[in-house]
Amino acid sequence: MNDSKSSVTTPFHAFTLPDWQRHYLSAPDSLRSSLSMVLASLNPQDTAWLYLATPDQLEAQFAHLEQLRRDANGSLASLPLFGVPFAVKDNIDVGGWPTSAACPEFTYVAQDDATVVANLRAKGAIVVGKTNLDQFATGLVGTRSPRGAVRNTFNPDYVSGGSSSGSASVLAHGLVAFSLGTDTAGSGRVPAGFNILWV
Repeated sequence: MNDSKSSVTTPFHAFTLPDWQRHYLSAPDSLRSSLSMVLASLNPQDTAWLYLATPDQLEAQFAHLEQLRRDANGSLASLPLFGVPFAVKDNIDVGGWPTSAACPEFTYVAQDDATVVANLRAKGAIVVGKTNLDQFATGLVGTRSPRGAVRNTFNPDYVSGGSSSGSASVLAHGLVAFSLGTDTAGSGRVPAGFNILWV
């Protein structure tokens, strides 16, 4: 399975949430350039991703953020996640984006954000992509997806754990500051442990 090494996305900055906050405080007008570089650094062949933001989707989020900043009179104090990139497990809705739960035949375009996504975007966060999972979130290994297995971040001969495999992978690789997953019987805890994401 070593041939999978080339498909793993190369980290852009490995910025943490505090790193992004400091970045925008020192360079408040760098939103578009910073996030465009993040998106350009993401590898669509990486099996951790099921869907990456299109330029139009990114632009719509930029416009939303600029409106939030205007509403806050230019202050970022009420926008603690301003411009922070995050990923969403693809069984959680992002308005206007496809949701598949890793089953192409059941894919639909979500009309609205899930509540958790809406709350994060209201604080300034930006969705850069949706992540792979064990199909319908019914697995603990991260290999049960037609997109392909998500490899362990530290050893591609090992599994990533699931079902939130893609969300764990992109976070462990430092591609986003945080990611959303789900957990019923270990779907978040198992990949977090396998990819060494515990605190």
